[in-house]
Amino acid sequence: MARDTSDHRPIESRDALVAWIEAGARPRDRWKLGTEHEKFPFHLADHGPVPYDGAVGIHALLEGLRDRTGWEPIFDGEAIIGLADDHGGGAISLEPGGQFELSGAPLADVHATKREFDAHLADIHAVADPLGIRFAGLGASPKWHLTETPVMPKSRYAIMRNYMPKVGSRGLDMMFRTSTVQVNLDFSSEADMAAKMRVGLALQPLATALFAVSPFLDRKPTGFLSTRSEIWRDTDRNRTGMLPRAFEAGFGFESYVEWALDVPMYFVKRGDTYHDATDVTFREFMAGALAKRLPGVVPEMGDWVNHVGTLFPEVRLKRYIEMRGADAGSRASVPALPAFWVGLLYDADTLDAASRLVADWTTEERQTLRDTVPRLGLATPFRGRTLRDVAVEVLAIARAGLKARARLDDDGRDETVHLEMLEAIAESGKTQADRLLEAYRGEWAGNIDRAFDATMW
Repeated sequence: MARDTSDHRPIESRDALVAWIEAGARPRDRWKLGTEHEKFPFHLADHGPVPYDGAVGIHALLEGLRDRTGWEPIFDGEAIIGLADDHGGGAISLEPGGQFELSGAPLADVHATKREFDAHLADIHAVADPLGIRFAGLGASPKWHLTETPVMPKSRYAIMRNYMPKVGSRGLDMMFRTSTVQVNLDFSSEADMAAKMRVGLALQPLATALFAVSPFLDRKPTGFLSTRSEIWRDTDRNRTGMLPRAFEAGFGFESYVEWALDVPMYFVKRGDTYHDATDVTFREFMAGALAKRLPGVVPEMGDWVNHVGTLFPEVRLKRYIEMRGADAGSRASVPALPAFWVGLLYDADTLDAASRLVADWTTEERQTLRDTVPRLGLATPFRGRTLRDVAVEVLAIARAGLKARARLDDDGRDETVHLEMLEAIAESGKTQADRLLEAYRGEWAGNIDRAFDATMW
């Protein structure tokens, strides 16, 4: 997230929280998509991490990008921590360990996402190359221990860094050593939202398998194809996971709000100060739990917006739906992710087909997929076949959805061109992670530095 929200309207009731989410609904002809992608900056000379400070650090990189793009700087105290394109809607932000993120603008189609990504790469290379900085497309940093990973000067991360070890064993790894690519999608109504959430949650393990590209940590293979996804399994179970309530009868905006209300908060922000609120849920905050600690502070809509942005289920609902299950990977991964989900969810016929496919999957089956996929990927067994077989079927549905949209690029190609990477993975059964492991055990001869070179953007 580039910057936290300030909205000083007092929260009058729980209904206002439901209404805030409901206000995100928009008609089909106004649907867009926004793609977020993270990457690990590293020094080309020694494959070392890039600190915040210094002549060739993250601070210098952000200042150079500010000068090149004209985007507005975002500050935390005196430190520049991001950039915002206040005209186009995009933003650059920093994850806790220096992962460099572009939160893309809402765009009309996947081709536009690809153009946005290419422009972003041109900007960062123009500034980063003279600094000796490159970027790795990996779901987990392969080499640096936690103690070697830089810490970015963002106040909210100090609160999270203190809280994470209290609620899981892998929260710090998640913060400092993982990267992802996500897509944000629109919905037209409560029923449309519920259908997309259910398909998204059921098929999120499949997305994890298709995009798996994090087989290393601490200079060696971990035994997982998506170490990033495995790390999330023990980060904070209050705010992560497969959200079983989404499959209950009557699931809607109210049900999601009820879940969110009972998740512990991270912070309350007033002015430039972040107040630790990890010991209360949002429901308790609304009932006055912080009144003595923070005299005069009443729950505001900005607090709710910030809180909803600190929930991390596999599919997250805000005023749009976020697909959160994929590792950051190759350049082709960035447009491939929105192509996958837009193909499944933005055409009525394909959404219906995908809904029928997963309709009888049980809670236990969905959870077993979630738990098994980080290790086995497309080889995960499912109902007498493998997830690779499911992938072929699902990708055919997604291809049909993109063809029905008939959005063409300048060369007359529709959006299915961006699915080709995933179709090749499904056909071969080999993910990006599988190929990295083969190289590590073969031509790299165990040299983990080669992982940076092989995945360099």
